[in-house]
Amino acid sequence: MSIVERARELRKQIETNAATMDDESAAQYTELFPAWSGDGVPYTVGERVRYEGILYKVLQDHTSQAAWTPTDAPSLFAKVLIPDPDVIPDWEQPDSTNAYMKGDKVRFEGKVYESLIDNNVWSPAAYPAGWKEIIE
Repeated sequence: MSIVERARELRKQIETNAATMDDESAAQYTELFPAWSGDGVPYTVGERVRYEGILYKVLQDHTSQAAWTPTDAPSLFAKVLIPDPDVIPDWEQPDSTNAYMKGDKVRFEGKVYESLIDNNVWSPAAYPAGWKEIIE
């Protein structure tokens, strides 16, 4: 077996093993996941792909097309919003496919908040009862 063939085999094993990670762990190691391709690749629900350095989860089985990028096809992909549990990201509007979960922390209008509920799609301003301000 050539070194190139061995490298391809190892890459496939890495991607297979990475598929079993939870989203939090997976988001820390986006480079372990295959890059999105618009070249007629079959994607299945729950599969994760890298696109422009960001991890996305597949929402519907489909065969990729060049115009259906993860950023241009929100019915097909959901961005993993908490990419690194050690870094508190800025709040961004989720949808029903990638809501914040209880315990997730975000920065919003200069303050840090922790979600008090699962499936939280509201900002701290829109639904204060769903968030607790964290004093740093």
